[in-house]
Amino acid sequence: MTKSTKARKQRKARANAPLHKKRRMVVAHLDVPLMKEYNVRSLTVRKGDMVKVIRGHKDFKSGEAKVASVDMKNMKIIIENITIPKADGTQKPKPIDPSDVVITKLDLSDPWRKEKLESLKGGAS
Repeated sequence: MTKSTKARKQRKARANAPLHKKRRMVVAHLDVPLMKEYNVRSLTVRKGDMVKVIRGHKDFKSGEAKVASVDMKNMKIIIENITIPKADGTQKPKPIDPSDVVITKLDLSDPWRKEKLESLKGGAS
């Protein structure tokens, strides 16, 4: 990202990073069984993955939920059934930082992702 130690420059570099670099920033830790299975600590979050919120407001920490979408521009994820009320009373999805969740179940519908994870399985152990 940047070699600067200044927080201001690091925030600016993170905010202005191109999308292909922001993709790598939208990562979350894996649950312990998945971590042992794939020999990797974290993976990029994708739509369809099951996650568990471990940090944040107590109302959001309600078991497992599916990732509805991933906002690459703001580096946040939208999780099903996690909403906040707007002033007019309607509900709006609450964007959550991927570092606040743990991936509990992976969506393996993509053949490329499945192949990559299979190669990690047999990798360094």
